[in-house]
Amino acid sequence: MSKGQPKPLMYSGIHAVESLLRHRPEAVLELFVLDSRAKRGDARLETLIIAARDQGIAVQMARRESLDKLAGPQNQGVAARARPRRSGDELALDNHLDRLGRPPFLLILEGVTDPHNLGACLRSADAAGVDAVIVPRRHAAGLTPVACRSAAGAAESLAYFEVGNLARLLERLKERQVRIAGTALHERSASLFDYAPPAGLAVVMGAEGEGLRRLTLEGCDDLLAIPMAGDVQSLNVSVATGVVLFHIRARLEPAAGLG
Repeated sequence: MSKGQPKPLMYSGIHAVESLLRHRPEAVLELFVLDSRAKRGDARLETLIIAARDQGIAVQMARRESLDKLAGPQNQGVAARARPRRSGDELALDNHLDRLGRPPFLLILEGVTDPHNLGACLRSADAAGVDAVIVPRRHAAGLTPVACRSAAGAAESLAYFEVGNLARLLERLKERQVRIAGTALHERSASLFDYAPPAGLAVVMGAEGEGLRRLTLEGCDDLLAIPMAGDVQSLNVSVATGVVLFHIRARLEPAAGLG
């Protein structure tokens, strides 16, 4: 391995491996398939095997014990040894926004350190048509194999960026006429269900419990809260992210003529 080359990691699960082969086949070094499942003629596994071999990727048949040891017991019968995805930086984000040519719909995650939550947030972001996901360089889960498996393929398809200073990023987005909407239980928070989102919007979600930092709150143009009809006061960050993104997408679609 050359100096500076990221150490390969083991990714598992049908969706995660499928997305790797579709979006970053050059990063995949080897594919491992559960031998008993392959022998049964599993159509989804066969498609992955063909895709890997078409890309010149070695395919290894493995027994259950070996595959579980390599990739963990929740591997769904397939795993890939691959180089991790490199996150984009501030310059890459600027270039991405310039190429969009329209007001963006962005998701910013602050303090989400659990990879399962990150993966679930990415999955919702992809399904809701978010243009990019942005996280701080520190105190974030990162695109680990666990996050990628939880994202069910979205970790490869979504534009994903890490930034050093979140407060500075919010100011730069405002210079692009992007409005910042944070979610928080705060005295100036309005109901999400009454919110009319603008065409250019960045939604900021904080980790459950800690919420958004003070500087981040101060950088938000709007603060939103999800109305609760029951006894619970808050939702898991990945659940809340799905609620917020899909509600905003539903409000944006009529104005944008999407269908």
